[in-house]
Amino acid sequence: MGNLLKVLTREIENYPHFFLDFENAQPTDSERDVWNQVNAVLQESESILSGLQAYRGAGKEIRDAIKNPSDLLLQERAWNSVCPLVMRLKTFYGFSLKLEKALQSLLESLTCPPCTPTQHLEKEQALAKQFAEILHFTLRFDELKMRIPAIQNDFSYYRRTISRNRINNMNLDIENEVNNEMANRMSLFYAEATPMLKTLSTATTNFVTENKTLPLENTTDCLSTMASVCKVMLETPEYTSRFNSEDTLLFCMRVMVGVIILYDHVHPNGAFTRSSKIDMKGCIKVLKDQPADNVEGLLNALKFTTKHLNDESTPKQIRSMLQ
Repeated sequence: MGNLLKVLTREIENYPHFFLDFENAQPTDSERDVWNQVNAVLQESESILSGLQAYRGAGKEIRDAIKNPSDLLLQERAWNSVCPLVMRLKTFYGFSLKLEKALQSLLESLTCPPCTPTQHLEKEQALAKQFAEILHFTLRFDELKMRIPAIQNDFSYYRRTISRNRINNMNLDIENEVNNEMANRMSLFYAEATPMLKTLSTATTNFVTENKTLPLENTTDCLSTMASVCKVMLETPEYTSRFNSEDTLLFCMRVMVGVIILYDHVHPNGAFTRSSKIDMKGCIKVLKDQPADNVEGLLNALKFTTKHLNDESTPKQIRSMLQ
């Protein structure tokens, strides 16, 4: 534990010694059950991202069908193009529900007494790594989703077609898979600019609300500690030189931003106040020291998906750093 405390009190200790091993941490026996459960979910994450990256939409088919409402062939072509896309969107949405449960399992493990969140992160590095991987996936998913307006266009067309009570002789078996209730839930999910981040924020808030005997600080301290460790690792050449891959640098930045956003949603005063346990100036500076192309999306996430940035309690300097 002493090593982690040295990282968090750098002002006193000139030489930080803690390294959270995002690349190689392996589960201990005490972590194994939760690790296996979360790992089963995380194994799907790359195929989810690949599916989203390959999403092309049915824009042309939909436009043709709308321009020619009496042409049943074009109506059918549009419908047959949209249906498999809607099934793919249902898969993404279903994965968000699995991710929500995985996150709550990790929070239970990383915040439970008698250990402090700092002790948990140091002793249970494999679970901390999985927590980081969930955040990393989430920001990657949302960055991709924001660049694909076709998702909402396709889903809107699907819902309009279903509610019109259809075009004769069309295969509407898909309603068994995506009924009205499911379509409503999916619609709310995809209406969010950053749907996966919203899912995690809600899951974290619900975790705090449902665990009334667990002090709020156990959860917020877990998030602020992880943000602080990421910041120190990013600004310390001794640590960044130990990364085996350049991708780990971006991974670490995404994780830092992810835990800041969660903290800002869960803590009553947010992440930006002077009393915050996260050094926001330091975190923003670490991001701005990186190539602009690598961090534009992350800076935008801090600007647009946090809850308290525009509060009066946010120092002007922090606001101006993010303009």
